[in-house]
Amino acid sequence: MPVHPLKWSVHCATARLLACGARCRQNTYHQNGNLVSVNLDSLPVTITDIERAAELLEGVIERTPVAHSRALSQRLGSEVFFKCENLQRAGSFKVRGAYVRMAKLSEEEKKRGVVAASAGNHAQGVALAADRLGIKARIYMPLGAALPKITATRDHGAEVELHGVTVDEALAEAKRYAEETGAVFVHPFDNEDIIAGQGTIGLEILEQVPDVDTVIVGVGGGGLLAGLSAAIRAKEQKLGKKIKIIGVQAEHAAAYPLSLAADALVPLKKVSTIADGIAVGRPGQMPFSIIKELVDDVATVSEDDIARALIFLMERNKLVVEPAGSVPVAALMNGKLKEEYGDLGTVVCVLSGGNIDPMLMLKVIQRGLSAAGRYMTVKMMLSDRPGELATISRIISENDANVTGVDHTRVGGSLSMGDVSITIDMETKGVEHCRQVIAALEDEGFKPIIVY
Repeated sequence: MPVHPLKWSVHCATARLLACGARCRQNTYHQNGNLVSVNLDSLPVTITDIERAAELLEGVIERTPVAHSRALSQRLGSEVFFKCENLQRAGSFKVRGAYVRMAKLSEEEKKRGVVAASAGNHAQGVALAADRLGIKARIYMPLGAALPKITATRDHGAEVELHGVTVDEALAEAKRYAEETGAVFVHPFDNEDIIAGQGTIGLEILEQVPDVDTVIVGVGGGGLLAGLSAAIRAKEQKLGKKIKIIGVQAEHAAAYPLSLAADALVPLKKVSTIADGIAVGRPGQMPFSIIKELVDDVATVSEDDIARALIFLMERNKLVVEPAGSVPVAALMNGKLKEEYGDLGTVVCVLSGGNIDPMLMLKVIQRGLSAAGRYMTVKMMLSDRPGELATISRIISENDANVTGVDHTRVGGSLSMGDVSITIDMETKGVEHCRQVIAALEDEGFKPIIVY
């Protein structure tokens, strides 16, 4: 995992503190071995904003449960809990910020309606909030958006327009519509009310798990991580301890480590990840300004890490979580956070959403099983003579693997006369078992190539 250290100026933070005087609320903690002091009142979002957001959300959202993970606790050697925002209304945390943003609109702004752009979670959050507030909502979604997410957004009463092939193209069209019609544009993360709404999760975590030592949360644009960290840093002094806050990004959509190292927004030229909910190429300016002051680290995880975590959550905790929501668990499971920090104490992972397209789920499950050595596809070239396939079946059977699919081809540009190409899918029992099956095939003179 490349864990990228956050690089900030301690001297600048201290200077800000001295300049504001004793009246300012402050937080002092260790960041990469340095003592950092931060004036919490100087940040774009304060604890007062978050507490007011919590009041607005009373009776509107679910106070999502916290679930204990016995299996992951045993694996880590300390207690692990999940904050289950996958069970939130509209399937993710996004409704929190969307409702707070829209509830604070003037009556004249509400009459103009709202517009947003999203591939899924923000769309549903805005649609649900608009329905609760009686506001007309228009949502732009890219042409490739998952059908279940499009349907759910419409079911909440929003008007959905499909535009462009990327979220960025949909976003540009949403902004154009806002300028043309006067509709209020609801940004998915770069807004103080959005951040304050997401920050209410931090308040709930501290109430539900008061002995928490480490909070881990996925990061896209940064609204959730920014709001949560602002809430926790403001409250942790009353708890009498410092809480480690770690963000997690997919390694092929990791704009924050680069931006934090440069102390400036560094947009990515390309993002590519199964975790579409955090596939953001450019951090939000406002979230970035908070995260760089308050967060201990932003780690990255691989696609295989994410797939393994998603399967773990389904199998061991009976939780349906989208890839973006599983990245905190992925960061724990790959062992590198414990390597980096040692004892993490009591950990809370924020499962940010559960809106996963069933077709994507099929692909992720297959990838996760393959990464765990529980599913393997091999390809081999055979001589076209009787008994070859029977021999292969016998070898696989004797080594206690289960064949689930066979593709047997005699025709192809790369095949010579008398050759056969065979692809075999099989259930296996772990990485070592995969190696055992491959070795047995090789011992009989075959040359299997692992496809995945």
